[in-house]
Amino acid sequence: MGAKKRIGILTSGGDCAGLNPVIRAVVHCAVGTYNWEVLGIHQATMGLMASPPKFTPMNVGDVDALLTAGGTILGTTNKGNPFAYPMPDGTLRDRSEDIISGYHQLGLDAIIGIGGDGSAAILRKLAQQGSWNLVAIPKTIDNDVGVTERSIGFDTAVNVATDALDRLHFTAASHSRVIILEVMGRDAGHIALNAGIAGGADIILIPEIPYTLKNICKKISDRQAAGKTYSLVIVAEAVRTETGEQVINKNAMGQNLLGGIGQYLADRIFACSGAETRVTVLGHLQRGGTPSPLDRLLGTAFGVAAVELIANEQYDRMVTWQNREIVSVPIQAAIAQYRTVDLQDALVKTARQIGICLGD
Repeated sequence: MGAKKRIGILTSGGDCAGLNPVIRAVVHCAVGTYNWEVLGIHQATMGLMASPPKFTPMNVGDVDALLTAGGTILGTTNKGNPFAYPMPDGTLRDRSEDIISGYHQLGLDAIIGIGGDGSAAILRKLAQQGSWNLVAIPKTIDNDVGVTERSIGFDTAVNVATDALDRLHFTAASHSRVIILEVMGRDAGHIALNAGIAGGADIILIPEIPYTLKNICKKISDRQAAGKTYSLVIVAEAVRTETGEQVINKNAMGQNLLGGIGQYLADRIFACSGAETRVTVLGHLQRGGTPSPLDRLLGTAFGVAAVELIANEQYDRMVTWQNREIVSVPIQAAIAQYRTVDLQDALVKTARQIGICLGD
């Protein structure tokens, strides 16, 4: 089995369902199979930045109940670039060496970082600067990490959005309304496309396909003329206005957040079609709750694969799902570009062939 190792694991970026199954699998494999030590790092790189570092030793008994648990027991953060970290006085400071020091203080032989492309890029930069041994696992409900066909959290988010469409069908039909469901999707429309087809949406709007309000209203009018008095629209939050402006809201901390395209569309659909229109914004409901069976399976398989990479001393790599297999790729290759919806994708063609309007 080789020398006993001490490894760390952290979850970084936005939370999602499926993170805890990854943690569970890593501990079962690393501790149960290899007899290594596993340290769970609190609040992503914030735990390594703290002095002393904040962590919890993890054993098999600590993780047995995690398979169905949402979120992450380690905590996470998506605030603050450690290379330009916001300080209380408003200045920015490079805290990278503090984080690197935490890794070495804990005597880690390797670290597993679970995150999206942004987190992976930061962790890789820290690893290169601090001589870390890093293995990455992709997680994002947006499913936009390059190379991998699936990321942790995506399937659960699609299930939540599909369930919402299932429920909205009945109230839309009862009141002869157009109901718009706004879902997450910072850079890509995977959630909207998948849930839209599975949930029977009449119109799917994603950032990869420009739309016109004329086309949307024609679809609704055609349905009305055919005696179908209601319509369901699903739209990714990153979809822009018809003229190309991004719809954002500023929160109390001064951050610009995507959101509001649903209401923008509702106002204009009512104006052009006369249809009473309502909006539902799922927001963080897509991140929460019990992970789907697929996210449990994927998380478990990814966790084991990450430990195996460490056992074989294959670092600076990300585990991915490709062609029904788990393979590893260089982290840099995985994060080099977003995985947006390919306009020649089978699901795009499927949507068109069954009469779903994509706005173009």
